[in-house]
Amino acid sequence: MPEINDAQQSRRNFLKMLAGTGGAAAVLPVVDAFAADPEAVLAKLVQQTTASDNIDFSELDVLERMRFELLRALQKTPAERRWVMVIDLRKCVGCHSCTVACIAENKLPPGVVYRPVIEEEIGEYPNVARRFVPRPCMQCDNPPCVPVCPVDATYTNEEGIVEMNYERCIGCRYCLTACPYSARTSDFGYTYTQGNANGDGFILGSDIAENYERAANFEYGKQYPRDEGRNSPIGNARKCHFCQHRFLNGQLPACVTTCIGRATLFGDANDPDSLVASLIASPNVMRLREELGTEPRVYYLV
Repeated sequence: MPEINDAQQSRRNFLKMLAGTGGAAAVLPVVDAFAADPEAVLAKLVQQTTASDNIDFSELDVLERMRFELLRALQKTPAERRWVMVIDLRKCVGCHSCTVACIAENKLPPGVVYRPVIEEEIGEYPNVARRFVPRPCMQCDNPPCVPVCPVDATYTNEEGIVEMNYERCIGCRYCLTACPYSARTSDFGYTYTQGNANGDGFILGSDIAENYERAANFEYGKQYPRDEGRNSPIGNARKCHFCQHRFLNGQLPACVTTCIGRATLFGDANDPDSLVASLIASPNVMRLREELGTEPRVYYLV
């Protein structure tokens, strides 16, 4: 029999706890089913498990815990859950993998960045250090960008996520000015291959790359062709939406899954047993510009 490494054993123990089985032999079918169809098995286990169950996540990667908690939260109605993001600044190393993942996931053009990483120097010479601050949309409970929109193109949906309606947006950029976090950008229709030479000895396949960049966007569960028409992100304001199209389908936001230091965490703050609920109760937690009364849903650990 092949040896079982620590990660495999932890997963088997986890599934055994969830399934309520009494031994390794009983949990093996669950493990095999998990390998064949993890989505179906996790969904079934979540339905059988309540928030009050005593589950030990200590031996699991934090991503597995958040994934389980996400699926558990999806069993509730939108009004019963409160999505928040927690960013541990002590763990962020400034690798920008979250920024790159966000660009790839949402197919962002030049000039549109949903999740920049801001660098700052803290301390006094010679005791100085660099701190990296990822800055997604704060998903404010009292968003100043919403009331300034003259056509109601930006609004808070039933999930509490501030999102854009590209079909309504007229590109006035009032929301860009109103956002105190500079979390919105405007899509001017640029491409990364724009202006590049296309011929023998130059960039190979630039025509193909251009076609890819002009392909449709998929945000908010809709298809948006990239053209100059009204039903397009081009000319409109754009922003982070916590990868709503992912988490509503049981997947964590792209920035969470690609963080090499596990510095970005996501979940339902209304679940008292969730990881994010415990973290936002920490004494070392803060939110950006709280004095403005925006009630952001992004928390930072310092």
